[in-house]
Amino acid sequence: MAAAVLYDAFVTADGAPMLSWFRRLMPREDRFFDLFAQHSKTVVGAAEALNELLGGSDIEGHCARIIQLENEADDITREVLLAVRRSFVTPFDRGDIKDLIQSMDDAIDMMQKTVKTIRLFEQKSFDPVMQEMGKTIVQAAHLIAEALPLLDRISTNAPRLAALAEEVTRVEGRSDELHEQGLKDLFRRHGASNAMAYLIGSEIYGELEKVVDRFEDVANEISGIVIENV
Repeated sequence: MAAAVLYDAFVTADGAPMLSWFRRLMPREDRFFDLFAQHSKTVVGAAEALNELLGGSDIEGHCARIIQLENEADDITREVLLAVRRSFVTPFDRGDIKDLIQSMDDAIDMMQKTVKTIRLFEQKSFDPVMQEMGKTIVQAAHLIAEALPLLDRISTNAPRLAALAEEVTRVEGRSDELHEQGLKDLFRRHGASNAMAYLIGSEIYGELEKVVDRFEDVANEISGIVIENV
């Protein structure tokens, strides 16, 4: 009963949460969107470097670039989390901000993990299907980069945000198909004759798929923020 009374006290006449209404009236810490943009720039840069790497050009240079960008992304993530603690009013729920930036960071972390595997096994060439998966990673990264600034005006941009999240899900589905196709091709070529080549290839395929999965996680976080604030 007490919980219901407390809830009613924080709901406006039209049913909207009072806290959300109050947040719209208060000065906001808009620096969050600058930080989201900075982080997204590192993620897009890493995705493009990974795509170039899978094409076979300057593998070591692109590996180093991805690791550098991942370090920059970690610094930005820490800055966002510090800003969450210090800011009186945030653009949307503090927990959602934390979950959003951490899901973005998980995507670039997964790219770094892929690079470590490539370096560990000294891979110098990559299957055509891996290269196609690299393209899906770039697509997903750019979709997320487009969505993030739209969160500054959630109600106005809700339809476009929903469309972008749906498109990320479609890209993830395509990545799933490529992952399955790649594993089948690997098995046909190496399953009976070269177990090590199969294991290394399947590990890289799995990590590329997880990168796109992490982008879908970001899209899901964005969808949740839209639902809570519209």
